Amino acid sequence: QVQLVESGGGLVQPGGSLRLSCAASGFAMEDYAVGWFRQAPGKEREGVSCISSHIRTTYYTDSVKGRFTISRDKTKNTVFLQMNNLKPEDTGVYFCATDQWGLWACSVAADSYTDWGQGTQVTVSS
Repeated sequence: QVQLVESGGGLVQPGGSLRLSCAASGFAMEDYAVGWFRQAPGKEREGVSCISSHIRTTYYTDSVKGRFTISRDKTKNTVFLQMNNLKPEDTGVYFCATDQWGLWACSVAADSYTDWGQGTQVTVSS
């Protein structure tokens, strides 16, 4: 059974850091591009970052460049999103998802992604 489980969310003050994890079971995540998305209350889902499967090309939306880093750990079958210098506008539910066609590059077009996790809440507030 294919399953993605996000963890690592929480409440953090502005300027703080969190590391989100997306753990896969039932398949080898290394064979898929993985994307991180977020959705704030009352707003549409937004693509944040992604990493391709073969050569680990990465992409970041402009608002998180220089602050977020996406990475893979093949041995743990997990993808991470390190989030530094968090801002209140980073608040939302963060989801990870997989794209079987993201071999050499990736995008954060949600329609490309087929399997999704349940999400983890990130709240940035003082």
